[in-house]
Amino acid sequence: MQARASGVLLPVFSLPGPYGTGTLGAPARQFVNFLADAGQKFWQILPLVPPGGGDSPYMSASCFAGNPLLLDPEALADEGLLTHEELSSARWADPDRVDYPWLHKNRAALFRSAWERGRERYAEALDQFLAAEQDWLPDYALFLALRERFGGAELAKWPDEIRLRRPEALEKARRELADTCQYHAFLQLLFFRQWTAVKAYANGKGVSIIGDMPIYVSPDSAEVWAQPELFQLNGAMAASQVAGVPPDAFSDKGQHWGNPLYDWAWHKKTGFAWWRRRGAQMARLYDVVRIDHFRAFHTYWAIPAGAADARAGHWEQGPGLDLLDALKGVPGLALIAEDLGDLDAGALDFIAKSGLPGMKVLVYAFDPDGESAYLPHNCPQNGVMYTGTHDTPTFVQWLFEQASPRERDFACDYLRLRGDEGFGWGAVCGAWASPCRLAVAPLQDLLGLGGDARINAPGTMGPQNWSWRVRAEALNPSVSGKLAHITRTYRR
Repeated sequence: MQARASGVLLPVFSLPGPYGTGTLGAPARQFVNFLADAGQKFWQILPLVPPGGGDSPYMSASCFAGNPLLLDPEALADEGLLTHEELSSARWADPDRVDYPWLHKNRAALFRSAWERGRERYAEALDQFLAAEQDWLPDYALFLALRERFGGAELAKWPDEIRLRRPEALEKARRELADTCQYHAFLQLLFFRQWTAVKAYANGKGVSIIGDMPIYVSPDSAEVWAQPELFQLNGAMAASQVAGVPPDAFSDKGQHWGNPLYDWAWHKKTGFAWWRRRGAQMARLYDVVRIDHFRAFHTYWAIPAGAADARAGHWEQGPGLDLLDALKGVPGLALIAEDLGDLDAGALDFIAKSGLPGMKVLVYAFDPDGESAYLPHNCPQNGVMYTGTHDTPTFVQWLFEQASPRERDFACDYLRLRGDEGFGWGAVCGAWASPCRLAVAPLQDLLGLGGDARINAPGTMGPQNWSWRVRAEALNPSVSGKLAHITRTYRR
């Protein structure tokens, strides 16, 4: 990212289309075309892993697997894996929201049909894929097969002989669930084939992909089950401390995420081998990777497992530059640090020493009395300027629902906001004018959308999170042309 450039943030599930969620098919390619027409060099997405608790991609059952819900049903029909009747059954009337309960139920039946038709045709390719992904895929497939056997129960409620991986019980499960394991591996093969094709198409259009690496994994995950040595767990695989953050701008009680914390001493002893494997996969899937919650490399918030909320936590020392050096040693892995939140002097010094570009967010910039580091004129070249993120309100929502009158006045004066132009476009111009080599806006800010289009409100649960979708008619030449003009004007 040496030259000035810009891009748009849009989760894959937010793409338009008739199948209940965005997919890795025509909608993804059409959005790439929109970006190319708009002069954009980057498409930033959220993690492609299967969503977990609360439908969050940051609470996944695996940090290596892909999300089969994003598979393109039309491509499966083209390959003869689905019939036209089954393809019709995959359609969903609501174009504005992902309905996850319906989606899980619908796709489970369709994917089983696809497996029955594809098991012989894909047998050789599946064997090769399983061998190539031996480090994680067999354990993940067995984890999902066992979860199905136990009626969807979370890992903590599995029978001890399986939860604690007693060899005889595991071997018996592998024999009895072999077909189900093959089925789940088959879905992963299809996913990575489709994603690889989307990325190649984007790169061919001059658009690079910014992916996202969640720092933590779910307590109900294949990693916790298959590799408990990675985490701070006791002999019964229970955590004494879990992850979160202290009280901050998002929550006066902090955030109690509940993820297991890493055993950093063990990781250091192995030369961070698991992290290097993870980084290598990220380098294959994306052109640049945003490291979520990067400050935990320096210090992380540890909450007693039984605590009511995050206020009971305390800071502990993270792996530091040793882990970052291990990741920097992965060929082709370019990184962005998500360095938001309340950072003390030590954390700020660590982020500076890392040399990674950090994030500057416009909706946090407009303190009318102070000199914010997020005001565009204060942002460094080695940074990424965002109008907002998936965790913030949209710019228009912030401006009219959350900003104080003085903050709103300052933002309007600073950005020269005009209603006839569109307040979101004013925010884009402010970000694009910054010295940062890269500027990114969520698509909602290009479209001037309000709170209904927010992706996630941290610390909350419900169907409004991780479900917003854009309509196809919004991705029109008027929008792409306006963005292209702004991008040329600010030499991006």
